[in-house]
Amino acid sequence: MTFSVTILGSSSAFPTSNRFPSAQLVSVHERPYLVDCGEGTQTQLRKYGINIAKINHILITHLHGDHMFGIYGLISTMNMLGRTRDLNIYAPKELDAILADHLKYFGEGMTYKPVVHALNTTQSETIYENKHLIIKSLPLRHRVPTCGFLFKEKTPGLNIRKELIEKYNLSLRDIVRIKNGAHHTLESGEVIPNEKFTYLPYAPRSFAYCSDTIMSRYIIPIISEVDLLYHEATFCEDRHQLALERGHSTAMQAAQIAREANARQLVIGHYSSRYKELDQFLIEAQSVFSNSHLAEEGKVFEIPLQQEKPTPLNFYK
Repeated sequence: MTFSVTILGSSSAFPTSNRFPSAQLVSVHERPYLVDCGEGTQTQLRKYGINIAKINHILITHLHGDHMFGIYGLISTMNMLGRTRDLNIYAPKELDAILADHLKYFGEGMTYKPVVHALNTTQSETIYENKHLIIKSLPLRHRVPTCGFLFKEKTPGLNIRKELIEKYNLSLRDIVRIKNGAHHTLESGEVIPNEKFTYLPYAPRSFAYCSDTIMSRYIIPIISEVDLLYHEATFCEDRHQLALERGHSTAMQAAQIAREANARQLVIGHYSSRYKELDQFLIEAQSVFSNSHLAEEGKVFEIPLQQEKPTPLNFYK
């Protein structure tokens, strides 16, 4: 049951010789989700051994080129590979017209349909859900309508304490009912609460992706207690005012959001090409939030499964 984030691109508007524009691959329960698709994304996907054909969902934060220019080539490659399944793209509504215009000239012989799901960039909403995962949008504050994304694993089904199955001679029907949340009534009429029989097998995991934005405390209640937070850090404190003018954050501001949201781990990226070395980003972030890391091409951040252990039994004779 994987939950990981692979960095495909960590640069801002200008790519460098070793930093590509924004793109990340989020894998949840072995299903891949592409978040942002800057220029060169399909090259990075191939470089790091990610199967392009398995990507069914692409999430675009906003319509600046460094976050979506790579989608044109990726759509074309998927077509050449013989894709037939719809490709779901979650993005600001204007992308629908942009893609339609592109496909008018470059979409001949398309074997599948790219479907754009328009995002509401003004409030947080559930944009996708399956049996394991919920993805919510996160309104951000940039120069154009922008939102980030919160990936949240659903609470798993309850496990039953095996030692109690025999003790109470539970039938298969009893076990199913208890695992579905029911209390258990003994022949004597005594009711044993469900929580005495069950426990969660693991704690749900979460990842928040906050792309281009000025520091915004609006998102803190939404991403509270997140396991892994990616937050843009285009500049260091030496260009604090420029960050504000351009609708971006500094490394220190990203760390402040992580600290106030009580995140467990922070990854910063979207570095300005003005910076040849990244050491100062990490120094500034870690001065506020110690568990901070740099987004670097090819780096994989695993969110480990936290196994829940049942508490000791002391309620029965």
